[in-house]
Amino acid sequence: MYLIVIAWIYVVLMMSVAEATHPTGTLLGAVVTFVLYGVGPVALVVYLMRTPDRRRSIKAREAAEAESLRAAQAGSSDPDAGSHAPGGVEPIAGDAGVPPVRKEL
Repeated sequence: MYLIVIAWIYVVLMMSVAEATHPTGTLLGAVVTFVLYGVGPVALVVYLMRTPDRRRSIKAREAAEAESLRAAQAGSSDPDAGSHAPGGVEPIAGDAGVPPVRKEL
C-alpha cells in the first residue's frame, strides 16, 4: 500500500514542479496542486485504509484491560483487601451526627 502512496506523491510532486516552472505557472499554484492533489487525498486514503488496524488494536487493548481487571479481582480473595475503612462514614469524635428531620403532624 505504501508503494502506491509514494508513487502518487512522486507524480504529484512532478506535477507541481511542472506548474512552478511553466512560464504561466506560479509557485502558489504549485503548492496548491501539491496539497489538493497530493497530501489531502493521500492522507484521507491512508486514514481510511488503516481503520481496520485501529479497530483491531482498540479491541485488543480493551481485551487486555478486561483480562488484567479480571485477574486482579480473582487474585483478591479477601473482600476487604483495600486500605479503606470497612463500612460507611464514621462520625467525628464528639459529633453525634445530624438527626433526621420529619414533618410535624
